[in-house]
Amino acid sequence: MKMIVMRSSTRAVVAGLAALAVVTLAGCGDTAAGGSDGKLDVVASFYPLEFIARSVGGDAVNVTTLTAPGVEPHDLELTPKQVGSIAGAKLVVYEQGLQPAVDEAVAQNAKAAGFDIAPAAKLEATGADFEEHEEGEAAATPSGTVEPASYVAPAAQTSDGLDPHFWLDPVRYAAVVQAVTDKLISTDPDHADGYKQRAATLLGEVGKLDTEYKTGLADCKLKTFVTSHEAFAYLAKRYGLTMVGIAGFTPDAEPTPTRIKEVQEIVRSQQVTTIFYEELVSPKVAESIARDVHVKTAVLSPIEGLSDANSQETYLSLMRENLQELRKANSCA
Repeated sequence: MKMIVMRSSTRAVVAGLAALAVVTLAGCGDTAAGGSDGKLDVVASFYPLEFIARSVGGDAVNVTTLTAPGVEPHDLELTPKQVGSIAGAKLVVYEQGLQPAVDEAVAQNAKAAGFDIAPAAKLEATGADFEEHEEGEAAATPSGTVEPASYVAPAAQTSDGLDPHFWLDPVRYAAVVQAVTDKLISTDPDHADGYKQRAATLLGEVGKLDTEYKTGLADCKLKTFVTSHEAFAYLAKRYGLTMVGIAGFTPDAEPTPTRIKEVQEIVRSQQVTTIFYEELVSPKVAESIARDVHVKTAVLSPIEGLSDANSQETYLSLMRENLQELRKANSCA
């Protein structure tokens, strides 16, 4: 817990120092927020929101993302240049509570331009109850998760304990697409028709994705999947699966020995075939558990960011890759 507090303090210091540089940077004419080409300058805090902004905005917007490919968004710290881009943008699309440094920068420099998508996503408290438990004391067990007694939950990534991973549920993601579209139209009404047309295309693709998940996961021999990052509760709840998280909402948190033993017992008792891990965090724990219980490992992407700047993958393609991995692991017809 102390380590998490130190991270928060570091973020606050970095954001504070960055804020001091905003005026200087704005005066230097940052092209990411300059608007010299007549396009709307939009800042997106991390990839799922960047994908919406680019897809709906099209050639009417300049989009800057704060979380570079290969960077874990939960630990984002802003540079002075990034705070400058926030200060100069006409629209800053972010999810309050996910990235504290972004929250602070928006509050200090872009109150009018900031657009928090969390209300549109209708976040819920899907994970553990975010409190440490003594040995044998039961933790909360919300729908879509399995949390045996003595689970020690890491700190939540939102200040109010809500699960931020809305984008892994296509239905919630569609609601955010619509909310961002409405905000783009109200901010830049001259390009309203283009925003509406592109939004309709994206919403159609996200609707297809929802249908593919419904049909693809409708008939599975196994209903439980194990993942290193507790990011898939909305997905599990939407499509009738049960997620077992190894390390909670914090992707790089170290699970306790007791938690590791519990996960191993779940894998054995429910005949789980695969331990999932993600690209941007070390797979050591997942691989260790898989070796001990003689099952496979595979990637299940939380789609918080692309692996590199040259990746040809998109939100839609990564979601479809996740579907195929879940179908294989859970023996779906």
